[in-house]
Amino acid sequence: MKIAVDAMGGDHAPEVVVKGVQAARDQWPDLEFMLFGDLAKVKPLITDETRIELIQSDSVILNEDEPVKAVRQKKDSSMVMAAQAVKNGEAEALFSLGNTGALLATGIFVIGRIKGIERPALMPTLPTVNPGHVVNLLDAGANAESKASYLEQWAIMGTIYARDIRNITNPRVALLNNGTEFDKGDPLHKEVYQRLEANEAINFVGNIEANSLLLDQADVIVSDGFTGNAVLKAIEGMSSLLLKQIKQALLNNGLGVKLGAAMIKPALGDIKNRFSTSGNGGAVLLGVKAPVIKTHGGSHEDAIISTIGQIREMLAKKTIHQVIDYLKENPIK
Repeated sequence: MKIAVDAMGGDHAPEVVVKGVQAARDQWPDLEFMLFGDLAKVKPLITDETRIELIQSDSVILNEDEPVKAVRQKKDSSMVMAAQAVKNGEAEALFSLGNTGALLATGIFVIGRIKGIERPALMPTLPTVNPGHVVNLLDAGANAESKASYLEQWAIMGTIYARDIRNITNPRVALLNNGTEFDKGDPLHKEVYQRLEANEAINFVGNIEANSLLLDQADVIVSDGFTGNAVLKAIEGMSSLLLKQIKQALLNNGLGVKLGAAMIKPALGDIKNRFSTSGNGGAVLLGVKAPVIKTHGGSHEDAIISTIGQIREMLAKKTIHQVIDYLKENPIK
């Protein structure tokens, strides 16, 4: 299994990317890597080139670049060249910590959509209140506007992923809405509700509100991309804010509180780790012809290793091929 890696994407590239790739290579003997980047910066970081191929790229897509324009104009960038390697069959998956919009455009325009998928969806994995349990949310921002057929297609892909990668026999699928009643929402969400309820391949459990998103009431939650992205950003912002406020309260209220903080530090560390980006893998662009995975730009080595493990499992279980095969027999329009 060979993974094409954008070595120049992310806040700490290429150092943290190379470090994570080498650690993953050592952990999984069946993996090979193609690293695309500025070799003057990348090569000195490689301590062992076993199963790692280095390819020079002359430009980088930056976070401030306009995504579609950058993909079209920077064909010699590390991200686009890595995607081209996947399209050409030289690698089987694409991994990047770089510009999210550009990676979405690269996946769609370079690697290409699966036949039967009108719009690919971005799917992160989020923690829940129950340790060890997570939930997949899609779409989390790949599409600003949506049609009912999109969400039904996303529900099918999310079901296959949860069954295949998370080993859930009959994943619970919910629709993110502004109420739990069946007749809640705008015309789009009402139509989606009817579609999901009628599709026998989907274990639809009804509507779910945003305040129940992380309460382990569903395994897969489908949403239009605009709402999904807003909810995701709100969760990320609130999590960060709460941790900062707790830290300030414990450190700024006298010696007694500080001593208490020292006693509960391990428990707080466990909570922080559960809600970090490192343990839950990356966000998957579902609906393109190969695994395309995005990890947070500020991620460190552990998150990279975790995401590469996620990619490895998708390749080993042929998750994308299962989606392709399902849609051949059961087109959704």
